[in-house]
Amino acid sequence: MTATTSPSLFLRNARLLGRMVDVAVADGRIASVSDAGSGSAPAGAETIDAKGMVLFPAFIDAHTHMREPGFEYKEDIASGLAAAAHGGFGAVLCMANTRPVNDDASITRDMIDTARRHWPHGPRLHPIGAATVGLKGAELAPLAELAEAGCVAFSNDGAPVPDTEMFRRCVEYAADQGKVVIDHCEDPYLAKGAHMNEGETSGRIGVKGQPDIGEALHVARDILLADYLKLPIHLAHISCRRSVELIAWAKQRGVPVTAETCPHYLLLTDKELLGYDTKAKVNPPLRTDDDVAALRAAVKSGVIDILATDHAPHAAHEKETPLDEAPNGITGLDTAVALTWGLVREGVLTEADLMRLWAAEPAKIFGLPVNGFNVGDPADFFLMDPEETWVVSRETMHSKSLNTPFLGRELVGKVKALWLGGVKVV
Repeated sequence: MTATTSPSLFLRNARLLGRMVDVAVADGRIASVSDAGSGSAPAGAETIDAKGMVLFPAFIDAHTHMREPGFEYKEDIASGLAAAAHGGFGAVLCMANTRPVNDDASITRDMIDTARRHWPHGPRLHPIGAATVGLKGAELAPLAELAEAGCVAFSNDGAPVPDTEMFRRCVEYAADQGKVVIDHCEDPYLAKGAHMNEGETSGRIGVKGQPDIGEALHVARDILLADYLKLPIHLAHISCRRSVELIAWAKQRGVPVTAETCPHYLLLTDKELLGYDTKAKVNPPLRTDDDVAALRAAVKSGVIDILATDHAPHAAHEKETPLDEAPNGITGLDTAVALTWGLVREGVLTEADLMRLWAAEPAKIFGLPVNGFNVGDPADFFLMDPEETWVVSRETMHSKSLNTPFLGRELVGKVKALWLGGVKVV
């Protein structure tokens, strides 16, 4: 790239995929990436010594709940994007389960305008439109109008569409707009009244559980439908081995399905609920050690395409209730980088895996720009201190809500600065 102006930013001595590099930025894009010390800082450029820091592209979170409009006491767009920015995310996709539901183009536009007003340089907010009116599964939402207003995908989120004919129509009409449908895979009958995974732990503590086949049944449905229609479907927050095995089979056949899982499904099991801890109540539920092992292997191999947080903030009073009364969901934007960096430290994943799972593949699936550190790419990146330890607390979290089972735990790896379009956001 030949920059129209000289570089405005110069990072020195950053570690990128194990290589020490210098990075120059001009006009909001990557102007050069070279071996550290191979050249001098451009005249007039802000120069930052990144020695000891790991350099990553800004991450993309394909599954969040910003709660605005309607539930601003849990989170609002400004606070949700603050958590995203401090967590290393340059873009977030937000689900439609707001009040009113994001099934109207005016709501989509208001969400985007609110994000730009509070965070003009990003993180960028990409709404996910409702697949059906009111998320009720009975009538198709106005997908064309939602796409034109800025929705990048469609989903019924936590209210799966049990009517397969209706779901087929959603997939077909979304494809007409060049968009993909994201499905929360859950059999609503097997999951009815459940508060955790069905298994040994639920039996020990006497809590009604949800069997993993409730997820796997809908995964199988979506795979067969995608195969028949030859159209893409994205499977949200996969949590169990049965689903992984079905997705692997589908990919061997060339079925156009993609899938995500979340850090908590790679790190925690249903034993977190032995003390009836509502902070660990999430849907789909935390599963077993065997499921964790299967998901780790699937993330490494590419059977699971991306990571997402399913950031689902709730107010303290909503979680400080008996387990059967508490809502599902945990916050994730503040902790995602450190949690998955822990998997790198453990040897489960590599830095290249994190770039693939949090940046390259989400961008590919949802048609978003991404920084691959090639000349001309958007200068969206963050620096992380790979050794800094910190405790998850009110003082270190930027989300309004603290409903995470990692609260009070010490994590390693801290985002130190985020640039989007070459502008320092954090």
